[in-house]
Amino acid sequence: MDMFTMAMEDSLKRNAPLADRMRPQTINEFVGQQHLIGEGNFLNRAIKADRITSMILFGPPGTGKTTLAMIIANSTNMRFEKLSAVTSGVKDIREVINKAEEDLKFYNKRTILFIDEIHRFNKAQQDALLPFVEKGIIILIGATTENPYFEVNKALLSRCMVLTLEHLERQDLLNLLNRALTDKEKGLGNYNVDIDQDSIDYLITVADGDARVLLNSLEIGVLSTPSDEKGLIKIDLDTIRECIQVKKAIYDKDGDEHYDTISAFIKSMRGTDPNATIYWLGKMINAGEDPKFIARRIIICASEDVGNADPTALQVAVAAFNAVSIIGMPEGRIPLAQAALYVATAPKSNSSIVAIDGALDDIKNLETARVPLHLKDTHYKGSEKLGHGKDYKYPHDYPFNYIPQDYLPEGFKDKEYYKPSENGFEQGIKERLAKLKKD
Repeated sequence: MDMFTMAMEDSLKRNAPLADRMRPQTINEFVGQQHLIGEGNFLNRAIKADRITSMILFGPPGTGKTTLAMIIANSTNMRFEKLSAVTSGVKDIREVINKAEEDLKFYNKRTILFIDEIHRFNKAQQDALLPFVEKGIIILIGATTENPYFEVNKALLSRCMVLTLEHLERQDLLNLLNRALTDKEKGLGNYNVDIDQDSIDYLITVADGDARVLLNSLEIGVLSTPSDEKGLIKIDLDTIRECIQVKKAIYDKDGDEHYDTISAFIKSMRGTDPNATIYWLGKMINAGEDPKFIARRIIICASEDVGNADPTALQVAVAAFNAVSIIGMPEGRIPLAQAALYVATAPKSNSSIVAIDGALDDIKNLETARVPLHLKDTHYKGSEKLGHGKDYKYPHDYPFNYIPQDYLPEGFKDKEYYKPSENGFEQGIKERLAKLKKD
């Protein structure tokens, strides 16, 4: 490396964003993820013993995936190679593999290959890795913000441990912030910064467990605020708000957050928690989720979890779908909220889905039943000659429009698919059916 290249790299290092400059170099400096790197836990033991196995680091942005990979690189005797799935292709993989094979063959030295955003690799690119991971020619460390069980080939995934990184806790973020403000070598310790508690609390809140957002927002605030006559840089709440602008919910419409959030929304409605229902609805709306998708989920919940305990729930849900289709957003949030709250607070019964699924299960697994003669169609000439409709009793000819007769096919007469609950309107249905059977 010549003098000019060294000077350039030194300049880039000194002027890198605060989050990069503050990146921990050892496991002892690492903040958070104690379930992985805490004393006695798996990754801590593996790093210290230099017994690294292929792994996928899965977690939200700013939780330390790349940092952990670099810590492993700094502490292992293996050769370390890094590729980005955004800019690398099969050719780049082959070059790394060829060098890894040479090092293993001639020097008995293994290679760790770190691939950032591995979920961006297509099937062919992932397949190119498989035989070399399988043979142990490379140790693969992949980092991804997307669920690897959806985005990584099953064959490749089966050869890797999946380690889940969680959002950093508030205390973790506070520790990082304090470290950044006092570190004179890599942080902002050479600046005379006065940041009030409200600003710290807000910054930690909107960072949403993302260390990168926290540190880079802090840096922008410090560097963009002029010092006073005493050389003091005062950071207040307005300054921090300007640096962060608008807090965006962590949400990917094609990833885990999409599925996890809609799951939480549905379960909150099912669990009769209107406040949680509205919160998860708000998160989806804020993230730009398709309002028709939300409305369809409300419709399903109205039938699956409310059913005939309150038949009006389905009407309200369908009306909300139609309203959203007509008026669009943002006004569509109002009928969505109305319908979601109606379903959430309605009496609950899953008897409809239990009934239909029970019937479908029998239809699929038992001998196909034939329609009894007295129930067969009689609306054509010659049906009587076939015996169709014989002995059928027309219910409206009898008191209360009811007369006992067999409607289920032979072999199914004792089946009871529909069992009304004792909630809401369905309680009345249960009582009426019981009375008819008794009479």
